[in-house]
Amino acid sequence: MTDSAPKSLLFIATEDWYFWSHRLALARAARDAGWRVTVATRVQAHGARIEAEKFRLVALPWRRGGGSILAELRALWRIHRLIRRQRPDLVHLIALKCIVYGGIPARIARVPARVSTVAGLGFVFTSRSLRARVLRPLLRLALRLAMAGPGSLVTVQNPDDRRVLEAGIVAAEKMVLIRGSGVDTERFSPAPEPDGVPVVAMACRLVRDKGVGAVVEAARRLKAAGIDARVRLAGAIDPENRDAHTIDEIRSWVAAGLVEWDGPVEDVPALWRTSHVAVYPSVYGEGIPKTLIEAAACGKPIVTTDMPGCRETVEDGVSGFLVPPDDPSALADRLRRLIEDPALRRRMAVAARAKALAEFADARIVAETLAVYGRAGRGSAR
Repeated sequence: MTDSAPKSLLFIATEDWYFWSHRLALARAARDAGWRVTVATRVQAHGARIEAEKFRLVALPWRRGGGSILAELRALWRIHRLIRRQRPDLVHLIALKCIVYGGIPARIARVPARVSTVAGLGFVFTSRSLRARVLRPLLRLALRLAMAGPGSLVTVQNPDDRRVLEAGIVAAEKMVLIRGSGVDTERFSPAPEPDGVPVVAMACRLVRDKGVGAVVEAARRLKAAGIDARVRLAGAIDPENRDAHTIDEIRSWVAAGLVEWDGPVEDVPALWRTSHVAVYPSVYGEGIPKTLIEAAACGKPIVTTDMPGCRETVEDGVSGFLVPPDDPSALADRLRRLIEDPALRRRMAVAARAKALAEFADARIVAETLAVYGRAGRGSAR
């Protein structure tokens, strides 16, 4: 780190678990380079771990999906006071809510450098619902205000999101493409396929837009065709998300013999070591799904949707398959090909690992992001 680089770095993230899983490597690298790191987030299960890393932790009183107007105003005021009191040299805002809630106060406080990471555009930009259509122009305006001004740069994770933002929200020269949040390719590494019946695994929060229903329907079709396979769902129910599947739905799938449910999984590498294929048919506005790059790093062939963010993780027909969104028939067909062809799985496993090493490794993502920090700091001095 040079003498002219920022010294104080403030991360604003929605949830402590998200910061821990998606931005820990970056924060460690910044700390080791001499930055004073503060993490502002909702604190639930990972607060002690974050503090053990010698980061200052500030609890934010908010919910990822939003709460009452009073609660949201309280969170906005908390962030405004934090920025005014700490006066960081650089603020890194992760995901749309943090960009809006932190970007505007940071701009008002004249924070010298701001980096906004768009980790997917979410349902407001991708859904055709009335609620999304009403909110879209408001969010576009808020993002434009939050991302404007000197010293502000925006990182996006896929070209589709960049094109959307270039259309009247952020100037092209302010955007940098960084493919995801990175994966630890030593922790997530290949292992020999387990013996026994092929296992198809899906690891994510169990919400509808992630394509859980399509996986269940594909499992139903595979079972009806007499295909011998196990389908595992690994992830938590998300009660704060109106799109979440209910415990009764999940129990009914398990009772019907369609899927197994592992619940929340802490040891994700172990999940992939005991599985043969990764599936993730999301229809959500993803950035680069971390679950897919973790699976790829473990050498798992992937079946996912031809959607922004998801399509960046797979070379169709080489490291996995892309299927149309909301198409359980195509999903079942590609899964069947992988279930029945071990040689195909092995070829795709090698290609998936190579892609993860070349494009998504932590070292690459961290280096690219630190370079953006330096550029944002230089831009603020103009």
